[in-house]
Amino acid sequence: MDSIRPSRAMAEESDVDVDLVVIGAGPGGGSAALHASRLGLSVMVLEADPEIGTPVHCGECLSHLATEQLELDLPEHVIALAVDGVRVIFPDGTAKLLTEPGYVLEKHLFERWIMEQAEERGAAVHLGHRVTKMEREFNSENQFSNWSLDGRGDAFPIRCRGVIDASGVHGAASKILDMPGDVEVIAGFQYELNDVENDGFLDFYIQPEYAPHGYVWMIPKAGERANVGLVTTDKKGAIKYLDQFIEDTYLNGKPHVNPPWRKEGIKVRPFGGTIPISGPRPSTVEDGLLLVGDAAGFTSPLFEGGTHLALWSGRAAAETFAEALEAGLATKAQLSGYQRRWKATFPPYHKILRGKTALYDLSDEEMSAMARCLPEELGSMSPLQKLGIGLKILVRRPALLTKRVISVLLSFGYSRAKHFGW
Repeated sequence: MDSIRPSRAMAEESDVDVDLVVIGAGPGGGSAALHASRLGLSVMVLEADPEIGTPVHCGECLSHLATEQLELDLPEHVIALAVDGVRVIFPDGTAKLLTEPGYVLEKHLFERWIMEQAEERGAAVHLGHRVTKMEREFNSENQFSNWSLDGRGDAFPIRCRGVIDASGVHGAASKILDMPGDVEVIAGFQYELNDVENDGFLDFYIQPEYAPHGYVWMIPKAGERANVGLVTTDKKGAIKYLDQFIEDTYLNGKPHVNPPWRKEGIKVRPFGGTIPISGPRPSTVEDGLLLVGDAAGFTSPLFEGGTHLALWSGRAAAETFAEALEAGLATKAQLSGYQRRWKATFPPYHKILRGKTALYDLSDEEMSAMARCLPEELGSMSPLQKLGIGLKILVRRPALLTKRVISVLLSFGYSRAKHFGW
C-alpha cells in the first residue's frame, strides 16, 4: 500500500535526484527512457535482472508497419529474419495468409539496442535493482510533488518527479501500491529448433488439441532456426502440449538447442513466461505514475502480441510526462491525457476479447468450417468480400452465426499490424 506521506515541508525543501524513473528495461521501458531522454528529461532506468533482454519471454516478432510508425531504423544485427506475414492454420489443416511484412528479431539484442540509444542521450541504467517501496510526497497545497523510492541496489534511495512502470505483467508499482484490477494471464513457452525450413511466413496453429484456449507458433529465423512454442490457459500442461505438437508434426526429430543468449553448458529447455490477456488495467495513470506495456495490460488479445504496444505506450508515456512537467507537476490530472490517448489509438479490446471467447467456444470442426469460408488472403478484404463471407457462412453453416462467428472474424481483423497485432 502507499505508505504515510512525509511532511509537506520535507517534500518542498528537498530536491529530486532525477526527473523520471523507468522501472524495467524491456521494449516499453527502453522506449520510455529513449523518448524521455530525447525530450531533455533526466532519466534513471531500474532493471531487476542482471542484464538487459534476457531471459526472452516472447516470440520476438515486430511488423514493418510498427517500425515505420515508431520511426525505428532497425540495425541488421537485431534482425533474425525478414518475413512476409502470418499463416493461420486451422484444425483440419486449412491455411489462410495475412500478408504484411515484418521481422523476427533477436529480441535481447533489440532491447539492448534501444537502451544503448537512451544511454547515449543521458539515461542512467542500473541493473540488478528492484523497487520494493514507493512513497508519494506532497506540497503545501496537498498536490503530488515527487516520489521517494527504495529497494535492492546501491542507487537507492531515489527521489524523482515521476515513475513509468514497464516492469511486465506483475508490474512493480501496481503491486506495491495495491492498485485495483485483476489481470488474467496465459502461459507462453517455446523451444529453439534447428533444421527447420521456412518460406518466409510465421505459422500460427489454432488447434485446441495442442493449445487449449491458445495457439501454437512456428516463428522462423535465418539459418533454419525457429522458435516453436505455444500459449495456453493450461499453464501446468503447457510443456506437455508443446512436446506433443512437435512429436506429431514435421518438427519431430528436429534438434532442440538453447537460444544464443543462454550461457553455454546449460541444459536445453524451453523459455517463456506469462502474458496478460484480460485487456488494460482499469487505470494506467495515477499521481506521478504511468503504466506501459504488459504492466498496463497492453497485449493484442487474440495472438498476444505486445512489443508494438509496449514501444508505442512507452513513447506516449514519456511525451505525456514531459508535457506534465512543463505545465508544473506530474499529478494524475496532468497525466490523464495518456489514458485518453491510448484509448483513442489502440484497438477495441472488448470486441477482440468477445471474438476470442467465441472462437474457443467453437468445436474443431466448426473452426475449420469457418476457415473454409474465408479467402486465401486475409489482409485486404473489401466490404464486398466480407459480405460474401457472411453469405457463405449463412448458406453452408447457418448455425455458426448463432455462435457469434462474426465476432470471431472481427477479432482476426483487429489482430493485424495496423491495429497493433504485431
